Amino acid sequence: MGILGKIFTWWDGATIGTLFNSAMTGEKVGSDVTGNTYYRAKKPYGKSHPFAGRERRWVIYGGANDASNVPAEWHGWLHGAFANGEVPESNLPAPRIWEVDYSPNATGTGAAYRPAGALERGGKRAAATGDYEAWTPDA
Repeated sequence: MGILGKIFTWWDGATIGTLFNSAMTGEKVGSDVTGNTYYRAKKPYGKSHPFAGRERRWVIYGGANDASNVPAEWHGWLHGAFANGEVPESNLPAPRIWEVDYSPNATGTGAAYRPAGALERGGKRAAATGDYEAWTPDA
C-alpha cells in the first residue's frame, strides 16, 4: 500500500498516525505468529483519565484489521488478564500434544468452511440414508 493509502485508510493495516504514535509513545512488547505487533504505552494513563493508573496496550495488525487475527494468549494480555502484566510467553503452560495451531476466523472469506449442501459447492446434498424418521403427533 502506498503512502496515500496509509494516510487515508484504516481498514487494512495501521495508518501513519497510528504508526507514528506507536513509535513515539509506545514500547514494542512482542509479536505473534500471524505478524501482529503488540505495544504498551511508556507512561500509564493520567490522573484525569477514567482508566487512571492503568497501562495502555494496543496491537498493530500484520494484515487486515480483524480482531480474530489476535491469538487467545495475546488477547488476554491486551485486556490485562495476566496478573503480573508479563507477555504471554511467560504466562502460558507448555502446549498440549492435541492442541492445533491458531488460525483466524475465516467466515466470509474463500477459506470458510462450506458443507456439502452449500450453494458455493453446487447446492446438492447427499440423499437421506433412511436413518431418520420424521416425528408425527399421532405416533
